[in-house]
Amino acid sequence: MKLRRLIASLSAVSAVLTACVLMTPTAWARTGDHRPVVFVHGFSGSGSQFETQARRLTSNGYRMGLIEAHEYDSLFQTNTREQVYTGLDERISRLLARSGADRIDLLAHSLGTGLMQEYLRSSPDRAARVAHYVNLDGASSADPPGAVPTLAVWGEGSAARQVGGAENVRFPDQSHTQVVTSAETFAEFFEFFTGRPPRTTAVVEERGHVSLSGRALLFPSNVGADGTRVEIFRLDPRTGTRKTKKPAAVFRIGPDGSWGPFRAQGRAHYEFAVVWSPTSVHHLYFQPFRRSDALVRLLTSRPGEGVGALMETSPRHANLVINRQKEWWGDQGAAGDSLRVNGLELLNPANTPRTKRAIGIFAYDAGVDGVTDLTAPIPQFFSQPFLTGMDAFLPASRRPIAVVSAPRGGNGERDVLMVPALPSSEHRMSLTFDDYIG
Repeated sequence: MKLRRLIASLSAVSAVLTACVLMTPTAWARTGDHRPVVFVHGFSGSGSQFETQARRLTSNGYRMGLIEAHEYDSLFQTNTREQVYTGLDERISRLLARSGADRIDLLAHSLGTGLMQEYLRSSPDRAARVAHYVNLDGASSADPPGAVPTLAVWGEGSAARQVGGAENVRFPDQSHTQVVTSAETFAEFFEFFTGRPPRTTAVVEERGHVSLSGRALLFPSNVGADGTRVEIFRLDPRTGTRKTKKPAAVFRIGPDGSWGPFRAQGRAHYEFAVVWSPTSVHHLYFQPFRRSDALVRLLTSRPGEGVGALMETSPRHANLVINRQKEWWGDQGAAGDSLRVNGLELLNPANTPRTKRAIGIFAYDAGVDGVTDLTAPIPQFFSQPFLTGMDAFLPASRRPIAVVSAPRGGNGERDVLMVPALPSSEHRMSLTFDDYIG
């Protein structure tokens, strides 16, 4: 009897091993698991552009730890193209080893599409490790790069753009970054990856606690903010002030910028303070996360450096940088956006025309004269891709600043962030609004 059981056990083990050896990529996909997903951003981008889609993926059963962004310096001052490709090779190897998957699914946006087309064509071995490629509002191509099955998603602009031999989908009412973050794009690439529509295109709220992690990065190089400290404070949502003097968590930032995980309340408001020195703190504010998130990006710069250093400061006024991964439209009337700061409408046809594709707004007292003038954008910011600048006098005081976004397509929904009116001579402040409704 014992010998018979042993023979049966060995036969079962042999059958399992044989099945594993003979399992084809198609068979692996039928196991019900999902392949790892890697997103490659465009010019001046980061993993922030894929944050909402990662939340939608996990809302549909994907594992958060298998969704990553491959970040690089899009000015190529701290890395070469080949270093970007070598780093991607290493990332794919790690994800495949961690997941046991046969291949990854790859997405790229704008400048990143040109890089990924070149990457997939550079080596048959590289192309063989990618199951699907999604080309988001970027470079056209005569054929699918590396013969990898390709989905191309296009927003507003010329209908002549295409990837030959690929599935080409067009959303002519969506702008350049909106194409990356929209629910419509998500539905397209989810079905392309899995062969079925998603259960939901919403970001499904998790009850209770959520896990948050990410990177503190220098903008736009995506180099880690090495030597800084990230302190996380829970806020009073009515005033934006800290509920406690002691932070809820502290993370020391190394060369890669990574921090976390942090166990947060999903509906709570938090401040992420990037501490450069006792007299130089960058305060970053977000809407409640509501779902676990591993792509939280704290974009900062060294004191006195970067585009933020162009903002004039004083102890009399506060400076705000307001971000959203969906362009602000100030010239589309009822079909556009509204963004009010202490009741003042910031957006208008001059500083946020649809053609500007602005996702970052720099608002401060230009000239330090205590006067607001929104008749024209501030040139040094408006000349930068995806950025705009506005002369708005926001007094530093004990009264909080109310920032209210009424996004287009939101049926009157308003997103509100209350932040302290900190003097710009000592504090930098960045606010990030969600790019989706709900």
